[in-house]
Amino acid sequence: MGVFDRLPPMDHLRSEKMCFVQLIIPAESARVAVTYLGELGLLQFKDLNEDKSPFQRIFVNQVKRCAEMARKLRFFSDQINKAGVRSSVRPALEPDIDLEELEARLGEHEHELLEMNTNSDKLQQTYNELLEFKLVLTKAGGILASSHNHATSAERELDENVYDREVDEGNAYLLEQGVHQGSSGNSGVRFVSGIILKSKALAFERMLFRATRGNMLFNQAPAGEPVTDPISGEEVEKTVFVVFFSGEQAKAKILKICDSFGASCYPVPEEMIKQRQIFNEVSARLSDLEVTLDAGIQHRNKALETVGSQLWRWTIMEKAVYDTLNMLNFDVTKKCLVGEGWCPIFAKSQIKDCLQRATFHSNSQVGIIFHEMDTLESPPTYFRTDKFTNAFQEIVDAYGVARYQEANPAVYSVVTFPFLFAVMFGDWGHGICLLLGALVLILCEKKLSSQKLGSFMEMAFGGRYVILLMAIFSIYCGLIYNEFFSVPFHIFGKSAYECREKSCSDAHTAGLIKVRDPYPFGVDPSWRGSRSELPFLNSLKMKMSILMGVAQMNLGIVLSYFDARFHGNALDIRYQFIPQMIFLNSLFGYLALLILIKWCTGSQADLYHVMIYMFLDPAGDLGENQLFWGQKELQILLLLMALVAVPWMLFPKPFILKKLHKERFQGHTYRFLGTSEMDPDSEPDSARARHDDFNFGEVFVHQMIHSIEFVLGAVSNTASYLRLWALSLAHSELSTVFYEKLLLLAWGNVVSLQILAMVTDSAENGRRGERKRRR
Repeated sequence: MGVFDRLPPMDHLRSEKMCFVQLIIPAESARVAVTYLGELGLLQFKDLNEDKSPFQRIFVNQVKRCAEMARKLRFFSDQINKAGVRSSVRPALEPDIDLEELEARLGEHEHELLEMNTNSDKLQQTYNELLEFKLVLTKAGGILASSHNHATSAERELDENVYDREVDEGNAYLLEQGVHQGSSGNSGVRFVSGIILKSKALAFERMLFRATRGNMLFNQAPAGEPVTDPISGEEVEKTVFVVFFSGEQAKAKILKICDSFGASCYPVPEEMIKQRQIFNEVSARLSDLEVTLDAGIQHRNKALETVGSQLWRWTIMEKAVYDTLNMLNFDVTKKCLVGEGWCPIFAKSQIKDCLQRATFHSNSQVGIIFHEMDTLESPPTYFRTDKFTNAFQEIVDAYGVARYQEANPAVYSVVTFPFLFAVMFGDWGHGICLLLGALVLILCEKKLSSQKLGSFMEMAFGGRYVILLMAIFSIYCGLIYNEFFSVPFHIFGKSAYECREKSCSDAHTAGLIKVRDPYPFGVDPSWRGSRSELPFLNSLKMKMSILMGVAQMNLGIVLSYFDARFHGNALDIRYQFIPQMIFLNSLFGYLALLILIKWCTGSQADLYHVMIYMFLDPAGDLGENQLFWGQKELQILLLLMALVAVPWMLFPKPFILKKLHKERFQGHTYRFLGTSEMDPDSEPDSARARHDDFNFGEVFVHQMIHSIEFVLGAVSNTASYLRLWALSLAHSELSTVFYEKLLLLAWGNVVSLQILAMVTDSAENGRRGERKRRR
């Protein structure tokens, strides 16, 4: 172990060293101080009010007000999304404003926006009603013109005084105006015109017929195009109708039926001159409303842009600030707040600068006290990341966060994660496409970071450097596989194989012979399309996957050694690291060695047979599967070592921990007897409390679970790495099918059609020439 002891402790690959600090903040500068600390993001407060409910905390009223402001912001966000207005994700910073001013500004914006929405809805409703009125004038005018010979003009004329009053009243809706039509006389034939949903027209006609006992004439004409309903705002199919009737009772029944069916009634005069006059007036009002609606939409969008770009950051910050302040304690005098938390050691100077700025900006006469404290609690884990390593750290944290001062797996995943992807995605043509996409995201980094992206684009942009490395490694593995959209190329020289005979034209059917040294880099292009292509690539990729899996699992075990050495835990080194290395490499490390020997010697040994009979018949004769001298004896030794490693992991550590625990706390108990200032039962972290917490049964069960998990995981994880082979093969075969069955066939069909067209043209030209000669 002396070699390992001389290695560096890997401090730069571990989480940051943390310290426990206490802050005593004057009440007048508490909000500003917490705001600046939140912007810095390097201090994690400890909740000192865990025993209190959210409604018993100091700043509960401010939190409620912030929740109300958050509701207003959600309303603004819905309006922004509905209007399609783009707002900056990172708005420009504003000078500090207090909660009251922010609440007032939000209330003003909400009132203004609600008022604009109400006016816009009213104008839009009036606009849709005028569109319907215009359509009714057009369609009903044709119906009235066709029925001119069936009724007198006196019986059908509208009350012009009523109509003039309806047009002049700009605040009244036309839906309400339509109910006054047809009241010019007490006898004769009258009519009601309007518009109704096409799906209700048949039932509407039947109801009118039954209510009037057939004493009416119903005419209808389809609208011809979808109409925007004034009430719902949806585009629907409607039908224009004109109902002729006689008598006041019939009119009352018809109007009630129209109201129950949701039909809109509009006054239409019988005379053509009045119809044209009203038509022109309606068209003029529609034009004015269009201008008004456009101006209102522009004004509303500007207001939404102002809200989205200025106030979103402040409301989120204020809510977080008061949630954090609720984690602090008021002292007895109620003049300052006391907070405790964790921060990285390197950030103490930055935190002090923030606190000094907070004291200055809040005009406080008393400074903020910041000092370090001792504690027995386990510190939290904090890793410093940047825009390159942040995505890898999030991938690792999704599976589990490392303990304090443990080796950070994200450092190694920067290489291993994209490379294992490239093993499955090995095609340098596809890799170039992926590289171009990653470069676009990186080059447009500043532009995209200031925009609000969709969920998929946001995920792709956050992992742009992951995609970049995956693309680079995919190009590298694609060159090894010699695949460019599944097509091989002679990039690094000539193939090592040629046709058996110089006259042969089809190398795949006539066979190949080796005529020169192996292909310099990657897979020989002559393997592509040959009868042995699939068995060769299967064997290559499967063995390569096992080698990568064994190497990565050994890396994980080696990292556990450095963690145990860093924390001074000799038990983990002796009773976990050593037996785990022995077990893993006695079985799967030996398999990796056999693969390398077979590749180097060109042996035809069956490794499946070797590994299976290593367990079933360790002393049996290997025969032609023997790769080197002494292989049988080595297999027996490795098998015995693997069997010994399992109880080595399971039994010694729990019993040694029990023995050490008894020896450690036996002397401590007697030492406390002579001390009058400390009661071991009253201290939660005292020696007696920790003595009572030790449970041998729990420790043994935990060690047993850990040992079984490692043994089974060594087998299952090795098998899981075969997915690299399976997915690489699937990607290669799908690319080949796409190339051969889609691109080549499509290209062949295009060429065939062109040749057929050329042959047809030449034949036609020949026939024309023959006809000219005959003439």
